[in-house]
Amino acid sequence: MNVHDIPQNADEHVRFAAYLDKLQLVADVDEVDLVRRVLTDPDQTMARSAVLRHLDRRAAAFHAGPAYEGWARAMTQATIDHPFLAQRLREWSLFRAVTLKLPWQPDDLLASSNWLQLKTAAGTNTEAIEILAEAGRTKRIRNTAKTSLNHRSES
Repeated sequence: MNVHDIPQNADEHVRFAAYLDKLQLVADVDEVDLVRRVLTDPDQTMARSAVLRHLDRRAAAFHAGPAYEGWARAMTQATIDHPFLAQRLREWSLFRAVTLKLPWQPDDLLASSNWLQLKTAAGTNTEAIEILAEAGRTKRIRNTAKTSLNHRSES
């Protein structure tokens, strides 16, 4: 069963749930093709939302492992015409670099979305947390970073 088995006249909520199911069960070799096919849905907002949820789930599961880089390149190609999805993949790569203490630039973190700044503020990289405690985009990000730093000093 593939996305072409989902009736395009079905309610977008039905299609969204079906896409999520298919994306969760897709074999690695078929993932790029399935993502591309989901992104052909006429309801682009719904389709991008389903793919975003898939990207977040997959990236969270293996961003720390060696398979991440190849997967991220493949997903970047699959989402190239969807700037928000491509941006999320770039931010997952930055989160990976920060988390694994690979090379990264503070300016890239400060220019990133609230989503990434908040995720990083609650993370484990002291340098990144200190930067966000001082210069995070929102009060919530700065406070989350300060709380993370306080918990570290109490441990």
